[in-house]
Amino acid sequence: MTRLLYTALAYFLLPYAWLRLHWRSRREAGYSAHIAERFGHFDPRPAQPVIWLHAVSLGETRGAEPLINALIEKYPEYCVLLTHMTPTGREAGQVLFGNRVAQAYLPYDTPGAVARFLQHFAPRIGLLMETEIWPNLIRACQRNNTPLLLVNARLSERSARAYARVRRFTREVLSELTAVVAQSGADAQRFTALGATRVSVAGNLKFDIEPPAEQIDLGDTFRAAYGKRPVMLAASTREGEEDLVLDAAAAAAVTGLLVVMVPRHPQRFEEVAKLIAGRGLSLQRRSLLGAKPEAGAVAESTQVVLGDSLGELFAYYRSADLAFVGGSLVRWGGHNLIEACAAGTPVLVGPHTMNFAEATASALTEGAAMRVADADELAQAMRALFADPERRGRMHTAALAFAGRHRGATTRTLAIISPALR
Repeated sequence: MTRLLYTALAYFLLPYAWLRLHWRSRREAGYSAHIAERFGHFDPRPAQPVIWLHAVSLGETRGAEPLINALIEKYPEYCVLLTHMTPTGREAGQVLFGNRVAQAYLPYDTPGAVARFLQHFAPRIGLLMETEIWPNLIRACQRNNTPLLLVNARLSERSARAYARVRRFTREVLSELTAVVAQSGADAQRFTALGATRVSVAGNLKFDIEPPAEQIDLGDTFRAAYGKRPVMLAASTREGEEDLVLDAAAAAAVTGLLVVMVPRHPQRFEEVAKLIAGRGLSLQRRSLLGAKPEAGAVAESTQVVLGDSLGELFAYYRSADLAFVGGSLVRWGGHNLIEACAAGTPVLVGPHTMNFAEATASALTEGAAMRVADADELAQAMRALFADPERRGRMHTAALAFAGRHRGATTRTLAIISPALR
C-alpha cells in the first residue's frame, strides 16, 4: 500500500515538475535544458556496454571522481554513464571528465520513466552515490536483473529516524539493492537496522581525491596574485552564511586580511557579489582575473575576492592560509572538509556538520580542524590562528596526515563492484 501511494503521488506531481523546472530556470538556466531526459526520453545510447553511476548534484559528482576514474581505467571496454538531478552536478561532471563519460539526467521516479531509462541504456550495473534511495528505480532494476549498489553510502541519525517512520516500506526497498557499501561502521549499522542486507564498509571515496597538479599550480598562481597578505577562504558558503563570515572577518581585525569567498552554487554568484558591494567592501571577481592571474593582480585595497568559478576549489584551498568550510554556520549540515585537508589547509567549521559527521569528528580529533559555535567564535579563531603561524603549521601537518590515513575506499569499493558486474 505504501508503494502504491508513493507511486500515485509521484505521478500526481509530474505536472508540477514542469512548473518547478520553469521556475528554477529563471535563476539557473540549466534547468531549461534536457527536460525530456527527466521524463525518460534520451538521445541515442552509447555504442559500448554501460556502467551507470548516479551522482545527484555537485558534491556527489566531486566525490565520485576517484571511483569514476578507476572505472574508466579498469573497464575501457565500457562507457561510463554519469547521471544527475541538478545542472550544477552535470556541469561539474563535464568539467571533471569531459567526453570520457556520457551524461544525462536521471528521470523522475515513476515506473514508466525509469523503465524507459533502463530499456534505453541497458546498464550492466548501476551505482547510486551516498543516499539516493528511489523505490521505483530500485524495484525496476531488480526486476530487470540489473545489479544496483548504493556506494559511498551514508545515513545520518536524523535521516534514519525519518526512514524508520515507514520501516516496512524502507526494509522492502533496501532489501532489493544488490549491496550497500557504506562510508563508516555507524552508517552500516543504521542501514542494517533499517533492513538492508549485504552491507559492507569501504570508507569515504572523497579521501581518495588527489589535488590535480594543474590545480596545485593554479593555487600557487592565485597566491602570487594575492600578494603577501593573510588569506582566509570561505568555501561552499550557503544562503545567510556570507554575512556571518564577513561579520567575523571584520571583528577579527586581522591586518591586511583578504577574504576569498566561494559560494556553493553558481546561481548565487551575482547575489553574493551584490551583498559584498552592499557592505561597502572592495571586491574583485576571480572571473575577471584571467586564466593565469599575474602576481599582484589582486589590489592591496581589495578586501574580498569572489570565487565565481567552477572546478577550482582545490586551487582556492591551496592558496589560502586558513579555510572555513561552509554550510556549517547555518543549518545545512556542512560540506566536505576532506578536500581542504588534502590540500593541507587548516580548517574551521561551524556547529552543523551532520552531513560529514564522522569525517569532521576525525579531523577535529586529529588536530586538522577546529569547530566554532557562531560568528563570534569564528572571529576569535581567525584572530588566534593568524597570530600563531606555528599552530597553523601543526594543523597543516595534521590535515595532510588525516587525509592520507583514510585513503583506500576506491580500491575496496571496486572489489565489491567487480563481482556484481561479472
